[in-house]
Amino acid sequence: MHHDATQQQSPDDQQRARELSLTHARPPLEIPGYEIRRFLGHGAYGEVWVGVDRTTNRQVAIKFYLHRGGVDWSLLSREVEKLVFLSADRYVVQLLDVGWDAEPPYFVMEFIEHGSLNDRLQAQGTLPVAEAVKFFRGIAIGLAHAHGKGVLHCDLKPANILLDADLHPRLADFGQSRLSHEQSPALGTLFYMAPEQADLDAVPDARWDVYAIGSILYCMLTGEPPHRTAASCQELEACDDLPKRLACYRRILDNAPPLRAHRRLPGVDRALAEIIELCLAIDPQRRFGNIQSVLDALEERDVARARRPLQILGVAVPLLLLLIMGLFGWRGYEQAVANTELLAQQRARENNRFAAELAAERVAGEIQRYFEIAREEADQPEFRQLLYDVLEAASLADLNNPALNPEAAAARRVAFDQDSQRRLLNDYVESRLRGFRERIRLQRTAPNFASMFVTDKFGTMVAAAYDEDVSSLSIGRNWAHRSYFHGGPIDLPPLDRPRPDVTHIEETHLSAVFKSSTTRRQKVAVSTPVYREEMDGDVFVGVLVLTINLSDLEFFRETPGHDLQRFTVLVDGRRGRDGQTTDDTGRILQHPLLTRTYNTQRSIPDELLEYRVDAGTLRQLLGNHGAGDYRDPFSRFPSGQDFGRTWIASAAPVLIASAENSLGRDTGLIVLVQESSSVVVDPVRRLASRLAREGLSALAVVATVSIALWYFVSKFLAPVAARQQA
Repeated sequence: MHHDATQQQSPDDQQRARELSLTHARPPLEIPGYEIRRFLGHGAYGEVWVGVDRTTNRQVAIKFYLHRGGVDWSLLSREVEKLVFLSADRYVVQLLDVGWDAEPPYFVMEFIEHGSLNDRLQAQGTLPVAEAVKFFRGIAIGLAHAHGKGVLHCDLKPANILLDADLHPRLADFGQSRLSHEQSPALGTLFYMAPEQADLDAVPDARWDVYAIGSILYCMLTGEPPHRTAASCQELEACDDLPKRLACYRRILDNAPPLRAHRRLPGVDRALAEIIELCLAIDPQRRFGNIQSVLDALEERDVARARRPLQILGVAVPLLLLLIMGLFGWRGYEQAVANTELLAQQRARENNRFAAELAAERVAGEIQRYFEIAREEADQPEFRQLLYDVLEAASLADLNNPALNPEAAAARRVAFDQDSQRRLLNDYVESRLRGFRERIRLQRTAPNFASMFVTDKFGTMVAAAYDEDVSSLSIGRNWAHRSYFHGGPIDLPPLDRPRPDVTHIEETHLSAVFKSSTTRRQKVAVSTPVYREEMDGDVFVGVLVLTINLSDLEFFRETPGHDLQRFTVLVDGRRGRDGQTTDDTGRILQHPLLTRTYNTQRSIPDELLEYRVDAGTLRQLLGNHGAGDYRDPFSRFPSGQDFGRTWIASAAPVLIASAENSLGRDTGLIVLVQESSSVVVDPVRRLASRLAREGLSALAVVATVSIALWYFVSKFLAPVAARQQA
């Protein structure tokens, strides 16, 4: 690092200094009372030797002025004068003796062990922030003492700051110093000199030294004095006389951008950065007015730094408590939400169980109604007479001959189909079905039958009517294997020919569910036995069957399933004769997706009819608590994405009145009510979200108020430098 000297030697003096520097074997002069021991160095005016005071054995520095022609003796005289003012000040290098009349003249000064601050900077480059501030404070205290005694240094720079044995800074070189009442200008060193000082007509001001110590602190931190760059040095070197050089220096400082290098250093806090900037303000009116203001700002910075942990603690503790309260509150909130959701789901399961039981009762009531209709139809005199006539027909007797081979049986069926008596019965059955269809058009809740047919006592179909234009060869075929004929829980394998020992129903019966051969819709049949009064008692002669599409049950017509948030499903719950599950147990018989598919395609794919509820889930649904996490099997079907959510579901069996069982006879049908879980828990979650937002808003308000209060307190307690800068 290079720093300009206060004055310059002539070329002749510089040549003589080089010559003299070659001989340092002995001092230029023996001084009475001092023992000169070693050469320390040489400068612009001569040599410096280290000696010892023979009386006190104190080390001293003796400065010999060997170049009388280059020495401004008025400067030396002023320096001595100022040092007299500052005698006994421990922040100033003390003058011990002066030899004006000696040849060469000399000064005897205190010996400062660690050299100058400039030497230290040349060795280290920059100083740590704490060390730089320590030196800065010591320099400021020394200046405050000097200013208090009316002495302005006017040429502060690192080379003029010496470091004693305890590394305390000591002010040296008062050759440019002025007393506070003096009006003569004094030039300092470029880049440490205040811009207004760089004027041959300037009047000394304490703010010159304020700028200089700011420059020293900036240099200690960054390695260079403020505004010193290669371009600025080159511009100054181009000036050929002192006034131009001073004007150029002022212009450089006036046009320089704001200083920022010190703010980027780690450890430089805002208060210290603002102290530096207030020391280095180009406009003296914005600069600290005196050195004491600098010390006050440093003291307030120290107080603020000491207070900072308490300030941080003051805002951190409430925020920490707020955070802890928030965490506990959040845990309580989550637990409360979870409990509320659980309670809502529990109540939904109870409601759905109650709804399933009501729905099962309604379906059972409707089936009972169909039972009554079937018995009423079977008791119609006209029907009975027509049936009796058909049963007496020879063509039917031929058809029921067990010895017939398949080809002969087919021929007999054609003949029987054309039998006039059978035609009359068939016309009657068709008229009765049309009557039911007419009533359904007038009254939507009227019974709606898909077909109506009659079999004889062997299970051979003798008449049939359908609600759709169906081309069927069912007439003359044997249906004794069907559950509506034999009364069992499931259909049996088809018989190859009529048999006289077949089992038949003895009371009105609800059949197993079966599929329509044309529409593939799920059907159920209500069948009732037909008896003929004879001398030895009633004789079983046949079965009257009414079939119903499950989707045409009045209950499902009222709840078509358009609302996919809550709907009713019908499930096959039939079991075999041994009470075990069958292949059809759990099969879904009626569902909104089945209705939707039939309405759009007028048929239902076989694949869609194979979806079922597994036995374990079905048992859970039939339990007292239902299921809160039910998954709809149809959600796996490509067009069943609407059902791919979690459902709260409960189920109830459809039981019809029975004289043998007070609880009712199981029809093998199960009504399942499923409700979207989101419908149940979303209101809870919306309320919880609103409460959470309000709670977070309250926490945010409290935190904001706490931080705002801390900010205003911090601003109020901020160092003077920060408040002046603001």
